Amino acid sequence: MKDFDWLYNHALEHKGETLESLLPVPLSNELLAKRPDSEALSLMSLRIFRAGLKHSLVDAKWPAFEKTFFGFAPEKVAMMSDEQLENLMQNDQIIRHWGKIKATRQNAYMVTEIAQQHGGFTQWIAQWPEEEITSLWTQLKKQGSQLGGNSAPYFLRMLGKDTFVLTDDVVAALKAQGVVDKKPTSQRDLAAVQTAFNQWRSESGRPMCQISRLLAYTVGW
Repeated sequence: MKDFDWLYNHALEHKGETLESLLPVPLSNELLAKRPDSEALSLMSLRIFRAGLKHSLVDAKWPAFEKTFFGFAPEKVAMMSDEQLENLMQNDQIIRHWGKIKATRQNAYMVTEIAQQHGGFTQWIAQWPEEEITSLWTQLKKQGSQLGGNSAPYFLRMLGKDTFVLTDDVVAALKAQGVVDKKPTSQRDLAAVQTAFNQWRSESGRPMCQISRLLAYTVGW
């Protein structure tokens, strides 16, 4: 496995002087903890509805989603009845995907439960250590709905939590670095990836999201 300086210089060869401007910047955990839980549920739902669809199509309908789901206030969404959810399948202002509509209520349950236990859902996320970020992915997948694959890390990235994302380019780079030999899905492979990111983070002082992007640039343009 190459050290961080090699990764950075290799990405620099690809992107030149524009490299730094292309790197994402996460929120501080202090600012993240102050984000309303309704924003977290909205972004989580946005990520889920975007999956498999053109993002611009979903984004254009999102104001209607916000209205339909009570501004994504977790307590209100969690209390929606089966009949209310079924009626949404007649609403042509939103995307009428039954599985994702049901997931919205299920994820509202999760948000409210975690908020009650930890003083706030975004506080819980903010307090989660980045050096164990794949464990947070696992918890969101386990406790929520339709948050498997890259959905949980993409949601966290949208919210401002520092995380890497296992895109095709990042996976290709990890394979090239000898960290894994296939797309990491098992707990063992995810642990190996987490260890590699922790090492690069320790070497560089960079956030996980920037290391993730730099890795992608070592194999993609």
